[in-house]
Amino acid sequence: MTSDDTHSRTLQLLESNSYFGMEPTQVMLLKQEKVACLDDNEARLAVDPHNKYRIQTKPHGHGDVHSLLFSSGLLNVWRAAGLRWVLFFQDTNGLLFNAIPAAIGVSATRQYHVNSLTVPRKAKEAIGGITRLTHVDGRTMVINVEYNQLDPLLRATGHPDGDVNCETGYSPYPGNINQLILELGPYIEELTKTKGGIKEFVNPKYKDASKTSFKSSTRLECMMQDYPKTLPPTARVGFTVMDAWFAYAPVKNNPEDAAKVPKGNPYHSATSGEMAVYRANSLILRKAGVQIADPVPEVFNGQEVEVWSRITWKPQWGLTFSDIKKKVGGSCSISQRSTMIIKGCNVIVEDLSLDGALVIDAAKNSEVKVGGSVQNKGWTIEKVDHNDTSVAEELRIRGFRIKRIQQLETVGLPNSS
Repeated sequence: MTSDDTHSRTLQLLESNSYFGMEPTQVMLLKQEKVACLDDNEARLAVDPHNKYRIQTKPHGHGDVHSLLFSSGLLNVWRAAGLRWVLFFQDTNGLLFNAIPAAIGVSATRQYHVNSLTVPRKAKEAIGGITRLTHVDGRTMVINVEYNQLDPLLRATGHPDGDVNCETGYSPYPGNINQLILELGPYIEELTKTKGGIKEFVNPKYKDASKTSFKSSTRLECMMQDYPKTLPPTARVGFTVMDAWFAYAPVKNNPEDAAKVPKGNPYHSATSGEMAVYRANSLILRKAGVQIADPVPEVFNGQEVEVWSRITWKPQWGLTFSDIKKKVGGSCSISQRSTMIIKGCNVIVEDLSLDGALVIDAAKNSEVKVGGSVQNKGWTIEKVDHNDTSVAEELRIRGFRIKRIQQLETVGLPNSS
């Protein structure tokens, strides 16, 4: 889903990257409309600062995705194609696809109509919590409660300490990361009744404690994760908790804001988001039996992060841990400075000792087995100043570039059969 602010650049990104391996017909952009902005507590319409004869507008919130899916007819196309599940994801969280296969398994096993992906959450952490709310008449609802509302809600309903950690060291209310899995059939049935309408709210940002004037105009908006509020009590709504290292590393802060984050707290930047991918892949291979060297600390754009071995693979190599475990054998080790890239499905890594850079490119229907000692100068990480406008923006927000000095490339050709 896009808006006027993001549509053209999103399309440009897809086209310039050949739709990242997808066919263009597989991708449909649904553009939401904007709504009028409000200037004050009296809900006076805000005027466009560049044109006093035009009303200022902003997007209506990501809750519009439900009405757009309904009005586009796309859901019925998916059902006719035999699809069963709909995944809603935030495009800033690159790790989420690690968690999706297992979460869909949970949905299928528990027969969930709605399944929210969550991570362990510290009390009062600035992330919404998944809760079960019980009405005085006995009705219940499993729903996200925003972090700034959770503590007051608990204190008002018999929990005098509010949002506190339990014996696990975490809040009893797991953190909502806004990745939803919906069963397609019941979803279509519900939208046929509601047309995808989601309850609206306003969330003005005030200049001071008097709450008499806004920092900037506000508007009515709605949230994707409020969909369960429209469901009947018979709906099966649940959640799946995943470790954060495996499933949650959003990229939403620019370098300046990320550098202000207190040490020990997540930066949620392009720098930390990329390093989180390398960490996750390294830990997955560790669990599969590979000796992965410990990371070293480095500072990029004022952010201290752990730098693990730079390991990536195409999804076709392994969607689940069991997939990967079957393709790694013997005694394998990878040094901290190493880079390993796996492209292809049938790639077996066995008795490999890597200290450098290794690129494995296996064509479709080919089989490649990699092992032995690989040592070369490898690829290095070179720091980049985010204020240096002579450098491409995607490198500046990252805080570094990769210098490819030396590597071993292994290419698997298609089988003649």
